[in-house]
Amino acid sequence: MEYKKIVSVSGMPGLFEMMSSKSDGAVVKSLEDQSTKFVSSRMHNFSHLESIEVYTTRDNTNLAEVFEAMKKSKEKVPDSKADAKAFKAYFEKVFPDMDFDRVYVSDMKKIVKWLQILEKNQIQIKSSEEPEAEALSEPQGPAKPAHPEPGHGKEGKPQKAATRKIESRGVK
Repeated sequence: MEYKKIVSVSGMPGLFEMMSSKSDGAVVKSLEDQSTKFVSSRMHNFSHLESIEVYTTRDNTNLAEVFEAMKKSKEKVPDSKADAKAFKAYFEKVFPDMDFDRVYVSDMKKIVKWLQILEKNQIQIKSSEEPEAEALSEPQGPAKPAHPEPGHGKEGKPQKAATRKIESRGVK
């Protein structure tokens, strides 16, 4: 299973692997009970974990970075039934840049639960933004359009369009 295929579905608890997508929904497989089902996009929204960002006091951070900080931390993860103070204290130690005014305790609980699900299924957490950074660091030449715009000559200057004669077919 790949991290980039993992989604959260609104209105449904847990995480899912996106098996295939269709115009009116997607076939997903639950990471908790391994059941497969079709989920309609008319009733649910899909959020890829790699596209989810967390509010911080600086620039927003990708969820994968929060997961990595949690894995590296020696702090004890609070129980899912712990109070709000326990979750806030945990994340203040693990990820102090988090904006605690905009990230709710319910979101923190969800992040902890999701990490536990990912670890249980042995999914390696990696952001797909890393390869893009390498591609952007390569020097690139000046951008040229592949094809000049229609109606433009070799130098890119507009040309006068050829007039077309419209024939009458006997319809008045």
